[in-house]
Amino acid sequence: MIRKHLTIAILAAASIASAAPAMAQGIEIGRDGVRLVDPNRRDDMRRDDMRRDDRRGREIGERDAVRIARAEGVREVDDVRRTSRSYRVIGTDRRGDDIQVDIDRRSGDVLGVR
Repeated sequence: MIRKHLTIAILAAASIASAAPAMAQGIEIGRDGVRLVDPNRRDDMRRDDMRRDDRRGREIGERDAVRIARAEGVREVDDVRRTSRSYRVIGTDRRGDDIQVDIDRRSGDVLGVR
């Protein structure tokens, strides 16, 4: 009898202990994808961090440029060229036609699709 109660108590403690860490995290789905967020960190602190990154001249990378170009219809990427202010992603669309997407290096905005 005592053994049965002890087993139940251990299982209950283990289930409570495993549930606590799961509630301690949040997720954020945004421009950069899915990421874990500390619930104690405030949104305005994140905005300040982003502003600081913008002041430093943070730019998107080639991988981000390819991801943005895929969202614009590029299926197969043939080449990624870095110009002074933008990335030019050259490839083909789902029909097999040539497509070229120009993306601003700083903001990630699509400048043109040809």
